[in-house]
Amino acid sequence: MTTYRVCCFLRRFRPASNEPSEAIGDVFQAYAGADGALGEEALRRFLREVQGEAGDDDVEAAAREVMAFAAEHRLLKKGGGGLTVEGFHRWLCSDANAALHPRRGVHDDMGLPLSHYFIYTGHNSYLTGNQLSSGCSEVPIAKALRDGVRVIELDLWPNAAKDDVEVLHGRTWTSPVDLMKCLEAIKEHAFISSPYPVILTLEDHLTPHLQAKVAKMIKETFGDLLYLSESEAMPVFPSPEDLRGKIIISTKLPKEYLETKSSKEEAQNGSTEEESVWGDEIPDNKAQVATACQVSEKDSERYVEEDEEMEKKVQLGVNAEYKTLISISLTRRKHDMDQDLKVDPEKVSRMSLGEAAYEKATITHGSEIIKFTQRNLLRIFPKTTRITSSNYNPLMGWSYGAQMVAANMQGHGRKLWLTKGMFRANGGCGYVKKPDFLMNTDKMFDPRSKLPVKTRLKVTVYMGDGWRFDFRKTHFDKCSPPDFYARVGIAGVVADTMMKETKVIMDNWIPTWDHEFEFPLAVPELALLRVEVHESDNHQKDDFAGQTCLPVWELRSGIRSVRLYARDGEVLRSVKLLMRFEFS
Repeated sequence: MTTYRVCCFLRRFRPASNEPSEAIGDVFQAYAGADGALGEEALRRFLREVQGEAGDDDVEAAAREVMAFAAEHRLLKKGGGGLTVEGFHRWLCSDANAALHPRRGVHDDMGLPLSHYFIYTGHNSYLTGNQLSSGCSEVPIAKALRDGVRVIELDLWPNAAKDDVEVLHGRTWTSPVDLMKCLEAIKEHAFISSPYPVILTLEDHLTPHLQAKVAKMIKETFGDLLYLSESEAMPVFPSPEDLRGKIIISTKLPKEYLETKSSKEEAQNGSTEEESVWGDEIPDNKAQVATACQVSEKDSERYVEEDEEMEKKVQLGVNAEYKTLISISLTRRKHDMDQDLKVDPEKVSRMSLGEAAYEKATITHGSEIIKFTQRNLLRIFPKTTRITSSNYNPLMGWSYGAQMVAANMQGHGRKLWLTKGMFRANGGCGYVKKPDFLMNTDKMFDPRSKLPVKTRLKVTVYMGDGWRFDFRKTHFDKCSPPDFYARVGIAGVVADTMMKETKVIMDNWIPTWDHEFEFPLAVPELALLRVEVHESDNHQKDDFAGQTCLPVWELRSGIRSVRLYARDGEVLRSVKLLMRFEFS
């Protein structure tokens, strides 16, 4: 019995049991023989009929893996029999039976131009916390690269003496980090998780003298890893395969930063509220900045003086050596969408848009954005009012073909979970090939239109386990075992987006829901499966108990094991759900 103390009394509850749920038991019995075990032939039939394995070779290989797992963990019936119900359940819950194939690896065609891929993109990659007063460090850069991020952003500013370069979020109270530390971190961690190219975007506020210094640092640090374009104007981008193991520099000239209205200022206006289907954002456990602070009048005057001084220096010209490092040029915006989104048949480039400006453009120039991103790169970044490093819905960018939907990796919450979910696809290499309809030049895709249902995804949530190992007995409730429920839904185009939930299972560390949901999908190629578990609390806000997000187009059919992650995206060591996925 499990006991909880309430004042002077002890409350007793049944001990947690990890036996298979009734529904899983029924599946086993449907295939087990008279001896109560699952023989090899019955296992093959199960793999074919329930797990969706197609082809004799695939079925045979899967059966060998299951039997090897069972033999290794001593889960076979004595006397050379088949798989016991315990062994069957243990295998179903193992990582070998994960919802995404654990050994599939990179499988998209990586030989197409960069513009054909969604690219895992970070924003202000050097920040350790909020956008206003946190520290800057090379540590979050290294972590992002290890997690598979392929686009790193650095903001370059002169130091107080104007004789060296610092990395910091300009015109805030963030503390700087040395540029060399950032470059060394990029070199050391760039290709640990993925062999495909790292794009280094520089927001450059430097004079020609400091540009020359940066050029020397970049060349000496990266050496042969640095990709240098053979011509100033590329007619088409090279492919991720062509750029394997390379670091690419992308920026625009500092004079353009001064002449152009700050794109970050453009993003000041708020965007529309998300649909209620998303649910309230889960609060951070750490203290957050409560209100947006404004720069004092004295500081504002100082910044104006700095801009005037820098503009005079920039008139001297741009350092030639620095300019040769820029392989992907950032186009200067004309603040006229008709002009900004014109496609140049002779050369390709990159453009950046603030979240709010981009959202407006999708309403008036949706098809033009898709056409632009078929050849060129488009980067979307969060508005500056997101001072707590929150994020926006990335599907707003992906639905129109934007490759670089920049995310604050130091922030947490549902929108970042979607980004992490997208880039679990294609072996987690940081590049995911865009759906063919986003590259179709004959008929432009419209994610806002009423689209016919293409497929239906049936999801069954059987049970969950692992919280009893990863959390204290009183973590969720001081007086009893937790009351868990699951939320399951789809994030995608508007027509597909929805969220549903199971009933609450009271006082049980190993909840069994056996709950079935069905989701009609118009665009499964852009659909992400959202899964969250919460602990119901009648007296205060429900406790968070884990989450994951998975690309629907890569889900394996059948009964699968699904690992959950903490709010900050780190994997929970023991917590898993057992779920079933069926497409019709």
